[in-house]
Amino acid sequence: MDLIVSDLTVTRGGVPVLEGVGFVLRPGQALVLRGPNGAGKTTLLRTIAGLQPALKGSVSGAEDRIAYAAHADGIKQVLTVAENLRLWADVFGQADIQPALEAFNLVELRDRAAGSLSAGQKRRLGLARLMVTGRPVWVLDEPTVSLDVASVALFADAVRLHLAGGGSALMATHIDLGLEAEVLDVTPHKAVLTNALEDFDEAFL
Repeated sequence: MDLIVSDLTVTRGGVPVLEGVGFVLRPGQALVLRGPNGAGKTTLLRTIAGLQPALKGSVSGAEDRIAYAAHADGIKQVLTVAENLRLWADVFGQADIQPALEAFNLVELRDRAAGSLSAGQKRRLGLARLMVTGRPVWVLDEPTVSLDVASVALFADAVRLHLAGGGSALMATHIDLGLEAEVLDVTPHKAVLTNALEDFDEAFL
């Protein structure tokens, strides 16, 4: 099933930041969002993931199909690596966590408390959660933060495997992951502020 975004306007703090965004994300496809910091990529991803409402437009094909990963790793510090993955696998009705452990080089860390991991290891664990959700659409906001070169390669391989299995990926990243992916520059979709809003912004510059 396609993820279809139509004429979407998204807001931050009640102020429009992007407008007229539209695209179709098909099974097996990756789409990378590009644009300067503060352009609205995170706001767009959060809206598509259903974490905040759109001001205008629609998102279809997202219902119970999206796994969202943001800047926070979303792990339980007191649980082990394996227990974290098992928790998420149970939530999403999945059985096997071993492929996720192997894909993100976490097998030897499976019995370590998540709170004792390095920043990069925590990030790998946070991303490994995607593989135990069973959800076909991955929505990712700067997924390679805190990852070294080797770990970025592991993540890219996991995305390739996901795409090969009929999944899709929508991500904001400044890193070339070596994937075959379409690119959407959000800059042309920057919302045009009204005079009143422009005056309001300038008062705080």
